[in-house]
Amino acid sequence: MKNISEFKLSLEKDSPDSDLSIQLLALWYDAKGDWNTAHKQVDHLNDRASARIHAYLHRKEGDIWNADYWYAKAGEKRPQISLDGELDELIQRFL
Repeated sequence: MKNISEFKLSLEKDSPDSDLSIQLLALWYDAKGDWNTAHKQVDHLNDRASARIHAYLHRKEGDIWNADYWYAKAGEKRPQISLDGELDELIQRFL
């Protein structure tokens, strides 16, 4: 997958591409409306990239305290953009 357009087109499929990183896999499931499966991809991982996705997911869930904890684990602060904007930024970052 080369760009965000290809990623978004893949959302029309029933299953994700096999070459997605764990971070993109979580974002794919989230974009498909499956927050629980998205969360299961990263909730047991300790790397900064996964913490960043974890933070976004908890922000989306509305659990801001938990989200801020994970943003800090990722070495970042909660962005002051929409959730859709954050999703697009994360997809681009991890492609």
